[in-house]
Amino acid sequence: MSYHPLRSHIPRATSEPRRDVRARTKDGVVVIGAGGHAKVLISALIASGRSVAAVVDDDDTKWGTDAQGIRVGRIERALGGHGIVGIGDNVRRREKARSLSFEWQTVVHPSAHVDPSAKLGRGTVVFAGAVVQPDAVIGDHVIVNTGATVDHDCVVGDYAHLAPGVHLAGSVRVGEGAFLGIGSVVSPGIRIGRWTTLGAGAVAIRDLADGAVAVGVPARAREGGRPS
Repeated sequence: MSYHPLRSHIPRATSEPRRDVRARTKDGVVVIGAGGHAKVLISALIASGRSVAAVVDDDDTKWGTDAQGIRVGRIERALGGHGIVGIGDNVRRREKARSLSFEWQTVVHPSAHVDPSAKLGRGTVVFAGAVVQPDAVIGDHVIVNTGATVDHDCVVGDYAHLAPGVHLAGSVRVGEGAFLGIGSVVSPGIRIGRWTTLGAGAVAIRDLADGAVAVGVPARAREGGRPS
């Protein structure tokens, strides 16, 4: 799960026929999803010097629309090549990652800081201004969103999403599929369970169980949860 720098050229908008898109996937990255999260992901790819081979979505209302200057097409299950899932919802991102056969890329915006001792999984994104500190371990298909910080020795499970401005203190454990809302904070050593939701602006000072939904300062669990 180590991070490798990303290199390539900056893409230009195009409406190439399908046969050319297939050829471009040898060098560029296919972005799966064409919503708001995908726009930020495309921006990070371009800033990192990567080419975008195609933007694809299974929503036919988006086919032919524009995503950051790139024409949106349909998902082709056999397309292959380099890919990354540009979907913010954790359940849907997991479904696409499991059902499609791509060489999943790790993307780090050049304005983010990732300590050399940190480990980033396949398909994980670290957006502008984010910080990942020494010996942190980030799983596969994780979103470390704009300005989020992950301090030393944290472990973040697969398919988790740290929204913009989230702050994890040292040695925090975040379970698979957990969603931490914008501006939320987790105190040192706290465990956030699998598929748990921590609301925007909440402050977790106690462990949260799997599937919990917690809000407030300090964060308190309420009835409800997310699918496992």
